Amino acid sequence: MGERILVVDDAAFMRMMIKDILVKNGFEVVGEAADGAQAIEKFEELKPDLVTMDITMPEMDGITALKEIKKSHPQARIIMCSAMGQQAMVIDAIQAGAKDFIVKPFAADRVIEAIKKTLG
Repeated sequence: MGERILVVDDAAFMRMMIKDILVKNGFEVVGEAADGAQAIEKFEELKPDLVTMDITMPEMDGITALKEIKKSHPQARIIMCSAMGQQAMVIDAIQAGAKDFIVKPFAADRVIEAIKKTLG
């Protein structure tokens, strides 16, 4: 274990929820970002093993950030997070290179399953 994860969500509460799930399951949260632009900066700085990325955020959305990160780091492993009813965006994200997606509100077992599958 001990994989390094970057958590991206505009809601501090959501970041805290994901972080809590990850830490309890032996993952290391190396950074957090509140929008897509911050996510790109943090990715460059921290080079995490995996990113959980919210889709809907101010400044820059998660899909734009995903595409930017994938341009310079095609091997990046990114799991998108979305609220119910954003299926079209999820499809866009997968086509842009996302490895998986998890739906809010988060179920801890689903989060861990997606992360293990992606890192595996």
